[in-house]
Amino acid sequence: MSAPEPKPWIMAIAPYIPGRSTTDDGRKVAKLSSNENPLGTSPKAREAFLSAASRLERYPDASGTELRDVLADKYGLDPARIIYGNGSDEILHLAAGAFAGPGDEVIFVHYGFAVYEIAARRVGAVPVIAPDSDYATDVDAILACVTERTKIVYIANPNNPTGTYATKEEIARLHAGLRPDILLVLDHAYAEYIEGDAEDGGMALAATAPNVLVTRTFSKMYGLAAERIGWGYASPAIIEAMHRIRLPFSITIAGTAAAIAALGDTEFVEHTRAHNAKWRAWFSQEIAQLGNAGLRAVPSQANFVLVLFEGKLTAEAAYKGLMDAGYIVRWLPGQGVPHGLRITVGTEDETRGVATALRAMVEKAG
Repeated sequence: MSAPEPKPWIMAIAPYIPGRSTTDDGRKVAKLSSNENPLGTSPKAREAFLSAASRLERYPDASGTELRDVLADKYGLDPARIIYGNGSDEILHLAAGAFAGPGDEVIFVHYGFAVYEIAARRVGAVPVIAPDSDYATDVDAILACVTERTKIVYIANPNNPTGTYATKEEIARLHAGLRPDILLVLDHAYAEYIEGDAEDGGMALAATAPNVLVTRTFSKMYGLAAERIGWGYASPAIIEAMHRIRLPFSITIAGTAAAIAALGDTEFVEHTRAHNAKWRAWFSQEIAQLGNAGLRAVPSQANFVLVLFEGKLTAEAAYKGLMDAGYIVRWLPGQGVPHGLRITVGTEDETRGVATALRAMVEKAG
């Protein structure tokens, strides 16, 4: 007897593999594999989350009105052009579901976020990988990949898993080089970690251009990864199309309350940003001191550092050695970087501990 057969493009998907939280032997160690906030969650957000326990029998507001209004007020946006979702991942999938299909092409950069390929293949579209420029986004390479079948270009800025950052001028040049019928998706999951006042102009583009979607998340800076709250901003036509396939209750009442409270806790956000900037720079400098042994830190504007292993000590050996030492990081053979480890900026003790363990392994490898 025959059985239902999944679509061939579904079976071509390599499932997403999240960062591990335990070692091979089941130990719980310092988790630096998923770019979570090492300082936890805003106390105000935690309090708001707990207070929502009295409403567990109620469905969330399907329109997300309160969250959209608070976001609009904070960023100076039109609330009608904000869409929310189960993490920014859902928004990324909604973009592919609304604007791409079988035979269409979806472009993303080499060493780009794994969800882009999954979102493209899920709808039968063809993933097109643009070459990088030393692990960074190459605008000319992306534009060279555009064909008459191109429907979407995904760009994470800062990029995951490399941490690299494309400037406002580069993003503007990329947008100017795309046809109006191509959707440019700017994934700002790590935008709050960019040094200083720099920003890539994505939100302004989304406010004025009919073919730009910006996505954001509460999982990183705001420390709400467990609640999966994401949102996006784009033209009315883009938002209206995505609303047609959006899940009606994709974020919870408690998560929404926590997100709204987190937006108002500027003290926690600034503390997180300062901590990340300090220890990201410190860790990168420590890796630079191991340059003679073949270690290199890719310049990062996110809350993690991609460390490349180009000497005697391999990334795989370092991954296992760090696990033995009590730290789980992200080894990236599945994303085309078998010689790299993506290491989240942790607490001071965690960051110092990883640097010390790596130095010890380098000395042992000779």
